[in-house]
Amino acid sequence: MSTETLPPKNNEGFAEYEPKILRRAEIALQCAPFTVKLFADMSTQGVNLRAIAGSDGIKNQYLTSPTNLIITENSLLWLIQVGVLRREVDGQGITDSFRLTPMGHLLLDKWQAQTRFPQASLSDRLQNFWVQIQISRFL
Repeated sequence: MSTETLPPKNNEGFAEYEPKILRRAEIALQCAPFTVKLFADMSTQGVNLRAIAGSDGIKNQYLTSPTNLIITENSLLWLIQVGVLRREVDGQGITDSFRLTPMGHLLLDKWQAQTRFPQASLSDRLQNFWVQIQISRFL
């Protein structure tokens, strides 16, 4: 990845992203148990948590390995914190569905042609774990 700031797909009101923020989001995606197909679906519609977790997640080709509801939700919440996802909102409030943010669309464009995200290195996995711990200390 280059060291310059990457602009989003269109410049209508979107801020540019700092390389370190994009890199942290890329690492989070690579460490998450999700497939590119999930994010491609999230780019066009909200995807419900129950469709992502457990056996439904495997059946829908959203998971790389089976995970339970809690692990899945925690992984999705981490992707919200790094700026890749957002929760959908309806007239009643926040729902159990997730969609991509503009940064998520930008990162999806990078890997759209693949079925899986590139594997994270051990140092990337440790860095991702460390950042999650550091951020969670302030929540």
